[in-house]
Amino acid sequence: MIKNYVIDTNVMIHDPLFLYNFQDNHLILPLVTVEELDGLKKANGMVGYHARQVLKELNRAREWGNFVDGIPLPGGGKIRIEMNHTDVLNLPEGIDTKKNDNRILAIAKNLADKDQERPTILVTKDMCMTVKADALGLKVEDYETDKVRTEDLYQGFSEVMMSSSDINQVYAGGLLVPTAFEEPVYPNHFFHVKSQDQAGHEILAKLRNGKIVPLEYTNEYTWGIKPINREQKMAMELLHDPHIHFASIMGGAGSGKSILSIAYALQAVLEKGLFRKIIFVRPVVPAGNDIGFLPGEEREKLKPWMQAFYDAVDNLFDLKQKAKPESGGQIYRKGEKPDFSVEHFISTYMDAGVLEMKTFNYMRGRTLANALVIVDEAQETTPHLAKLMLTRAGEGAKFLFLGDPSDNQIDNVLVDSKSNGLVYTVDRMKAFDITGHITLRQVERSPLAQLAEKNM
Repeated sequence: MIKNYVIDTNVMIHDPLFLYNFQDNHLILPLVTVEELDGLKKANGMVGYHARQVLKELNRAREWGNFVDGIPLPGGGKIRIEMNHTDVLNLPEGIDTKKNDNRILAIAKNLADKDQERPTILVTKDMCMTVKADALGLKVEDYETDKVRTEDLYQGFSEVMMSSSDINQVYAGGLLVPTAFEEPVYPNHFFHVKSQDQAGHEILAKLRNGKIVPLEYTNEYTWGIKPINREQKMAMELLHDPHIHFASIMGGAGSGKSILSIAYALQAVLEKGLFRKIIFVRPVVPAGNDIGFLPGEEREKLKPWMQAFYDAVDNLFDLKQKAKPESGGQIYRKGEKPDFSVEHFISTYMDAGVLEMKTFNYMRGRTLANALVIVDEAQETTPHLAKLMLTRAGEGAKFLFLGDPSDNQIDNVLVDSKSNGLVYTVDRMKAFDITGHITLRQVERSPLAQLAEKNM
């Protein structure tokens, strides 16, 4: 059955290509939503960028018709701008009829009351608007097109039981993947293999060219550190593997995703010269905020948002100084300090063009070649912005997406745990030879952090 979908502005900002995702249904844009887009188009940050993208798509659609009669869409539906049915008298007392959200609610309710042929559904990502719509008896839905079933989200590894002879085959050059696995596996999938018999053998392995083979890089020190649990070993494998051009690492606070990635970045760029530069990217949230209003030069403005990078480098220096010589560390006599600070270290390499710290606002139009790009807090991005980021990849680049997609770690009102750019990217990129993913489960920051993560 063809339905009327009344689209809230936040849906358009979340996905500027929304109009192509409603099949043969009718899309209704209240005129006030276009006014809101007009007000947002000059905003800094991801909100302004997305608003401009929406307006470009709406103008492109005008080539197929006009918004008065309704423009036919490629999927068979229509889109129109609604300038009627704006009467707010159908709203109850106590509701502010001057608010744009409530004017959108009024249009949806009027349409629902007057169009008995087709169901009318309000589509919004605003929780408050959802509650009010439900109280008014309206059908209301979230935007589902790019939502991911997080309960089925790819974790990146499996625990499997094998015979000792099969484990020996893994060690001997690789075991062809058995066909009896209960869950799907993808290229660069990881395995914790345990013996079925009494031998007690076990091995951490990965899928490579159709065979299960041992991990290659887990015994390496990386800027003075080594992984300390199985998932961290799998993450380090993704980082060091030259065949992997994109890796996503998810995990809660203290699981090690940032410090492992930054340790690898420092070693790969500064010690081994595998890439020309490190680019550390973080979104500025809440959505729509930007660094432009802050005092000082770009570097000074960025520092509050990039403090996680400074903290990680500081911790790595401490670990590297305490590390054994064979780990690539330096041993200092008691009480002796290095003759530079973390700020001096970072500034030196930024001045040399070897290190960049950016927000998403500075990524558009760039081609990032021969660079290691770390996108931190990737759960704050929309799927559209995550795609924008990955399409910046040039020859010889490697991209890392890091984050924790749980709702209590998301400040961007345009996304949630099921619709953010991190889970979307994990779901869409899992099936390719040059990509890999792992979810870190253990908190390794400190005993206190472990207790907080588990009990609070």
